[in-house]
Amino acid sequence: MYHRGMLMIAPEIEVLARFGRALADPIRCRILLALREAPAHPAELADLLSISRTRLSNHLACLRDCGLVMTVPVGRRTRYELADPRLGHALDDLRTAVIAVAADRTCADAADKDCC
Repeated sequence: MYHRGMLMIAPEIEVLARFGRALADPIRCRILLALREAPAHPAELADLLSISRTRLSNHLACLRDCGLVMTVPVGRRTRYELADPRLGHALDDLRTAVIAVAADRTCADAADKDCC
């Protein structure tokens, strides 16, 4: 990693790994897609996604630790948004990507060490 001001910039492989970890969970995917549309406060996201605020808070912490979302203080509240607008474009590209798979196969368990 190298530093830019107060932020540490992750190397390319680490960026991809962090993005992959974030996308590995359907709730985190839904959060990222919601934030792609517009920044939001946690209460709004919890209502939109129909999940508890505690559960949402855990997922937001993960996304924040991965460097994909950031917090913006708004008075006494905190608003979440994508850390970089290019993440929204990346999500769009991934959503529209065509993935060719054999019809009789499913993605292997995460426990399968040979699985991507």
